[in-house]
Amino acid sequence: MSTYPLTALARTTDPRTMLRRFLGLDAVVTGGNGVAYAAASGPLGSLLGVDSGVLLGLGVGLVLYGVGVGFLAARKSPPAVAVQAVVEVNVVWAVLSVVALVAWLSPSTAGAVWIPLQAVVVGGFAAVQYAALRELRARG
Repeated sequence: MSTYPLTALARTTDPRTMLRRFLGLDAVVTGGNGVAYAAASGPLGSLLGVDSGVLLGLGVGLVLYGVGVGFLAARKSPPAVAVQAVVEVNVVWAVLSVVALVAWLSPSTAGAVWIPLQAVVVGGFAAVQYAALRELRARG
């Protein structure tokens, strides 16, 4: 990903601000998803064709993860090691979502659409966070 599209997407040329914005967006989306999964695990489980207990557990985990990513986003200079961990967790989540869809889950049509869609979103977060971190390191 070149710097220009990244700066246009983040609406800044400062890589530290880019990184913090991408982390913040990730925290809001992940936390919101987690709240929805946890609070409405029964209806969402029925809609997506996924066990409500699985959704409840995922929801609680996503809320906690979102809070952690939010704390990173709130820091003036998020530690590179922690940001790299967020990128890696996001990549693992995206890959495991697709693997789960193929190997373990038997979702409804809505679930078969939602699961890869959220994997793409999370993979996108990983890509822009990695690019911003790389840009920050390059500018030293």
